[in-house]
Amino acid sequence: MAQAARFLDAEAQHRLLRQGRIKPRGLMPDCSNYTYLAHVRGPEEGAQTLGIYKPAEGETPLDDFPDGTLGQREVAAYLVSAALGWQVVPLTVYRSDGPLGPGSLQQFIVADVREHYFSLMPARASDFRTIAAFDVIVNNADRKSGHCLLDRDGHIWGVDNGLTFHALPKLRTVIWEFAGEQVPENLRRDAQRLAGELVAGAGWVNSLQRLISDAEIRALAARARRLADDGRFPEPSSRWAYPWPLI
Repeated sequence: MAQAARFLDAEAQHRLLRQGRIKPRGLMPDCSNYTYLAHVRGPEEGAQTLGIYKPAEGETPLDDFPDGTLGQREVAAYLVSAALGWQVVPLTVYRSDGPLGPGSLQQFIVADVREHYFSLMPARASDFRTIAAFDVIVNNADRKSGHCLLDRDGHIWGVDNGLTFHALPKLRTVIWEFAGEQVPENLRRDAQRLAGELVAGAGWVNSLQRLISDAEIRALAARARRLADDGRFPEPSSRWAYPWPLI
């Protein structure tokens, strides 16, 4: 079923996630919010795939993030990843017509479950510099090692991006190996371009404005510009800069 989806082009895959019928198959283990493995089927013969469906009603209330917004932040993280051209976040859409209520639907990544950040470093350091820069820009408050998935083609994806885009500093991550290092020039250029698009209100920003607040968009632009201008990965400020559990 997931294998069939590999033959769909990007637009067909996007259309399938946006319009396909979602059928939850079961809860994913060890998740703090209700997270379903779902079968997504389109009207065309053979148009099917697996997705990760996170209904807003299944979100655990948090003190520092507005209730029911984590799925929207998952989609916002995908939009920023796509705008940067970094392919950190798998294709993610928001479905108001989900079978268990509105929520995010993300392309399922067939991954080697034995691999994660700690097992893949330092051989894939270049890939993780990109993910680290992405997490700084989106202010990721929960980058665990197990949120880094190695797919069958050798690409590393960053998933579980719901705790992002807070206007206040919230960076919590296991990826601190690059602290104090210079950010690669190509990533700085992309971050500078992103900041400009956010300020100018480029076409894709209209979609972002439906997902996170204006204050969060202003803070996002400021973080992107700061990363581009300062040119160094931040240092952990305290033990609270590390998520728990680490994996």
